[in-house]
Amino acid sequence: MRLLLVEDDRLLADGLTRQLEKSGFSVDIARTAKEAGILGSQESYRVCVLDLGLPDGNGLTVLKQWRAHHIDFPVLILTARGDWQDKVDGLKAGADDYLAKPFQTEELVARLNAIIRRGDGRVSSTVRAGRFELDENRQSLKMQDGTEHSLTGTEFRLLRCLMNRPGHVFSKDQLMEQLYSLNDNPSDNVIEAYIRRLRKLVGAETIATRRGQGYLFNDADH
Repeated sequence: MRLLLVEDDRLLADGLTRQLEKSGFSVDIARTAKEAGILGSQESYRVCVLDLGLPDGNGLTVLKQWRAHHIDFPVLILTARGDWQDKVDGLKAGADDYLAKPFQTEELVARLNAIIRRGDGRVSSTVRAGRFELDENRQSLKMQDGTEHSLTGTEFRLLRCLMNRPGHVFSKDQLMEQLYSLNDNPSDNVIEAYIRRLRKLVGAETIATRRGQGYLFNDADH
């Protein structure tokens, strides 16, 4: 899942990016309010982590602009500890959650997954489709016979994208957009390579190809 991290502290942003990528996100970093406004309006994100104190403006202004233009991806704001007014203002401006600094990365990831689940209409950290269960916390796939397979970060992101909307056809470009950040430079055939690897786990008939259109997850029992 693609995530926008708006944070001007380079050390914090780089450290968070490494941890978020390990947790199944592809991350784009914006270090200014202007850059955040542009990326948020031009790119397709599943979620955003937004620091309020930016060198060229307030993160709340960016959030209000996004919401005014019907850009509705979930936003978690980072606030100073104990500053309740920031929390209230952020929620009023359209934020979905907040986290006070300093914080544990594990809590940030848990909160991000929770607001994404709410957006998907789910209450648990498990994505179920047909005979398969994808565990977001363990980044693993559970089969019908109870066996469990650990997934790489990219395998997990790709399978979660497909399983979240079974029966929906995703084009290769749509999948690339969700799997990789702007700084990545994947090869043209990387999606096909990962689809082949996942089919070895779930079966060729489960991830179907629609010629000229893309791929879909077939959740019917076989």
